[in-house]
Amino acid sequence: MKITLNTSKPRTPLDAAAHFRRAGTHRPRGGALRQHVGRTLRRELDQLTHSKDSP
Repeated sequence: MKITLNTSKPRTPLDAAAHFRRAGTHRPRGGALRQHVGRTLRRELDQLTHSKDSP
């Protein structure tokens, strides 16, 4: 009696590389979003303080 195993299709070499690169959505991570919010807040505060000084 022969035993046969069904093997899956071989992957392309690019699939493994993409997996190790943490392929996924193209969105910034949490730290980048927090930094962006902080920079935006700083710009808004600077604009408010400069607008008070102008006549």
